[in-house]
Amino acid sequence: MRRRNEGALPPSANAAPDRAASTEQVMPAIQSNGITVEHESFGDPAAPCIVLVMGLGMQLIAWPEPFCQHLADHGFRVVRFDNRDVGLSTKLDHLGAPSLRLALLRSLLRLPVRSGYTLDDMARDTLGLMDALAIRRAHLVGASMGGMIAQIMAARAPDRAISLTSIMSSSGARSLPGPTPRVLRVIGRRQPPLRDFDRLVDHYIELWRTIGSPAFPIDEVELRERVSTSLRRSFHPQGTVRQMLAIMASGDRSALLREIEAPTLVIHGRADPLVPLACGEDTARKIPNARLRIVDGMGHDLAAWRTLAPDILNHCRRAEARLQPV
Repeated sequence: MRRRNEGALPPSANAAPDRAASTEQVMPAIQSNGITVEHESFGDPAAPCIVLVMGLGMQLIAWPEPFCQHLADHGFRVVRFDNRDVGLSTKLDHLGAPSLRLALLRSLLRLPVRSGYTLDDMARDTLGLMDALAIRRAHLVGASMGGMIAQIMAARAPDRAISLTSIMSSSGARSLPGPTPRVLRVIGRRQPPLRDFDRLVDHYIELWRTIGSPAFPIDEVELRERVSTSLRRSFHPQGTVRQMLAIMASGDRSALLREIEAPTLVIHGRADPLVPLACGEDTARKIPNARLRIVDGMGHDLAAWRTLAPDILNHCRRAEARLQPV
């Protein structure tokens, strides 16, 4: 059965999407690496598996359900899940509420950033999920922070990665550009409390409009419904801050990327204002034999999933073919 985060609002009558035509399987949460992980699966459990790893502060539902179903309809088992500290997975509130300002200051001064966990811990969460689901090897597809986690998995556990797809992500190198000033202004604004639900929804809509894809606009009604559904499912800003510190504490992965052996596809939007295109180009240069796919008009969201899906499917199929005996 689904569990509800204690900090979330109860869903409205229209909050849950219609799943009548979906092959989604909502499964009990499992134990992985000492935490509880909420996950969902699409498609044939016996098919080759694609594990989707989501980004900073985002829940599993940020992977569009039609995208997951599309991958499943084309012959793959698809697993999406909530990372630690977000959604319906374990919240690590015993680690306290860290100071983001202090962490940013230490990062700017090139001092170590202290965090309760790192991206390596989150990579172990994902591997533990695969173990619990008896998934020996999988195609790893990560978005933003999820791309960083998938990179670590592919490098440190090469026997578990059939392929890697890193979307709108980065190597973490200090020399890379950061968000635009406009994005920083929006991110830096104090967000309304959950009890002021409409203002909170407006805050996140403004954020998504700021970092989103200009060539793939999302209808205002649809975006408002997505944001509202996400906030009703779970709202845990402290967890997002702890994830952000995990990114800072994990540092530069440049050396690690050079160890990746799995066939790698790097996807990045030319219009990404949060993680600029230079970050994707840098990632592709550092992973041996990686292919770079630049999407015009794509920002820092998955609104272009219909454009991305064929590239991901073809990449996964090519990697599958490499496994077949000659």
